[in-house]
Amino acid sequence: MTTSADTHCPYCALQCAMTLTSSTGPAPAAQPGPVPVALTTAPAAPLEVQGRDFPTNRGGLCRKGWTSANLLNHPGRITEPLLKGPDGVHRPISWDRALDLAAAAVKDARARYGPDAVGVFGGGGLTNEKAYQLGKFARLALGTSRIDYNGRFCMSSAAAAGMRAFGVDRGLPFPLEALDTASTILMLGSNVAETMPPFVQHLKGARDAGGLIVVDPRRSATADFTADGGGLHLQPLPGTDLTLLLGLSHVVIHENLAGTAYIRERTSGYSAVARSVASFWPERVQSLTGVPADLIRETARRLAAGAGKGGSYILTGRGVEQHVDGTDTATAAINLSLLLGLPGSARSGYGTLTGQGNGQGGREHGQKADQLPGYRKITDPAARAHVAGVWGVPEELIPGPGLPAVQLLKSLGKADGVRCLFVHASNIAVASPDANAVIEGIRSLDFLMVCDFFMSETAAMADLVLPVLQWAEEDGTLTNLEGRVLRRRRALTPPAGARSELWIMARLAERLEAPSTYSEDPETVFEELRLASAGGLADYSGIDYAMLDRGEAAYWPYPAGSTGTPRLFQERFAHADGKAVMTPVLPRRRRTPAGNPLAETGNAADAKPFTLITGRLLEHYQSGAQTRRVAALLAAQPEARMQIHPAAAAAMGVTEGSFVSVANERGEVVCRAELSTAIRSETVFLPFHFPELESANRLTEAATDPISGMPEFKFNKVWVRPVAAPVSSKVLQTMEAS
Repeated sequence: MTTSADTHCPYCALQCAMTLTSSTGPAPAAQPGPVPVALTTAPAAPLEVQGRDFPTNRGGLCRKGWTSANLLNHPGRITEPLLKGPDGVHRPISWDRALDLAAAAVKDARARYGPDAVGVFGGGGLTNEKAYQLGKFARLALGTSRIDYNGRFCMSSAAAAGMRAFGVDRGLPFPLEALDTASTILMLGSNVAETMPPFVQHLKGARDAGGLIVVDPRRSATADFTADGGGLHLQPLPGTDLTLLLGLSHVVIHENLAGTAYIRERTSGYSAVARSVASFWPERVQSLTGVPADLIRETARRLAAGAGKGGSYILTGRGVEQHVDGTDTATAAINLSLLLGLPGSARSGYGTLTGQGNGQGGREHGQKADQLPGYRKITDPAARAHVAGVWGVPEELIPGPGLPAVQLLKSLGKADGVRCLFVHASNIAVASPDANAVIEGIRSLDFLMVCDFFMSETAAMADLVLPVLQWAEEDGTLTNLEGRVLRRRRALTPPAGARSELWIMARLAERLEAPSTYSEDPETVFEELRLASAGGLADYSGIDYAMLDRGEAAYWPYPAGSTGTPRLFQERFAHADGKAVMTPVLPRRRRTPAGNPLAETGNAADAKPFTLITGRLLEHYQSGAQTRRVAALLAAQPEARMQIHPAAAAAMGVTEGSFVSVANERGEVVCRAELSTAIRSETVFLPFHFPELESANRLTEAATDPISGMPEFKFNKVWVRPVAAPVSSKVLQTMEAS
């Protein structure tokens, strides 16, 4: 018998539509734990994946999407609860015992240290239903304020800038298809050609018009689209994006390219911004960023001309946001867009590109330390009263704001920190900044529970691992990068031992005698989410499963009785006076890094200083916990490689494929070198998908943006030197394949 289900890809926020077709029964149960190298090729996928016509992907999928079903019956799948023994080995236990142990650990931590000794770390891959109930579960069933999620490492700077300028944060406040007719698109810090390949078809109109402008320190695959008259590539020094944006605003103002009527009628704060950019003339900005002054002027002029023709859009990504000044950099991009009159206009706009599959919805409904459902502030008395009413509890039972992700992770195992941690949909041992310190914190916990379907690097350190459903085995909703709510549909029967996080939360809530109700049915949870979000900035109250199943487009805010909001800000912004706020921002002096960490080892003479930037590869996603288990993807990119300019490599005697050490005061990475003229000579690049000695986040700094809590992922000082092959390379290959 053949069955099919229309759903969406489990990876990035483009949420490409696909149809899953099955002609077999459920996948056979697999043994949990590491997989020998000989078994790294998964058996035939139980589902056939077909791209489905949809506005974002138009039938296209990337390599990750086409191979997404390969993981559903992978031999490394966890299908039973696993308890780590005194010998460090995980062994199967019953669900009843697993839940009893988890509940006992919570009770013990609360009794010994107080409720905030229990922490929850969530993820942007959870469905809306699971993200919503996880926030409720943490605050009521666990009684803790200590909840945050990995979206803090992704969208937080853009979100903070959007809230400051517009009064609301939605990644793209317009449908993605709106880009098709634009004559000019300025894209800063995003390599969509590799991170979400079907996106690039929406850049064709701007490229054909010669108006695709890409800002990136590397000659990325996206920057390559500017060749042959397609547009411009601006290649600034890492960490100087804010300065470049100030220079662009300077040109717009001083060449009278600004939309004066728009600024007067729809914004506030212009005078202060005009004064703040006065000293950033193009020649000065060239000296600070390395971008030629004529390119700065040409970019500003093209944006202004495009706004009057086919339309201009400014798009930002993690490359300019994952900094200690990420909020200010995103604010500078918004200021530039407001000077040009782009946001809220019919054919132009500003937006930021959400990364994780449910990065948008995952931050709206309660996973963030400072938010309640509907994008409500947890400190707002009216918001607390509304949510308490929906939950049927006294308002005082809802804790206040907790700690953002980096601070939460720094508190692990500390006397006044988190002692018992639950991790959902995140691999914090690989994905967190200053990963060595995070791993040390994990090891000092009294109890760690991880919900996952594979033995990730974080799960491998857990006291208790609970097997959960994969994407094709569950129903629910997600919200894509456009703010469009989508249906995830179950296409496959899960292994007998796996459970939904909703079921796990409901059973634990019973054992903890928690107030309110916790359902294991996704639609029931969504109905409660609708009520909790009603009247909030992210209002889902007019959306239900029936309309989504009919294929209706549902862009939030979607209050009951409305038709939703595909394009925001057409009439007003979300501030009380209806105007967007322009905020002056200036570059801040960065921390001076410590000296060469190799000085005491006698290897300092061989090492040269570089600026490290990190990012993604086409074949892998996030920490690689899933994609490193897909044989075709692992074969294409089996290891981390440090990209370095050939001239810089030659000066150190580094050759293509030779091993290098990349080190700073936080740690060391040992990997092969990849020589490329696509990168600046004073910069090196590492992908962040790999663990152990190849983990780029052993080097990234846990310093954070003071507004958003975003860590410094994209600007870190390192010392590079040639080394012999690492002894542990074969061991690492085995771990990555399992």
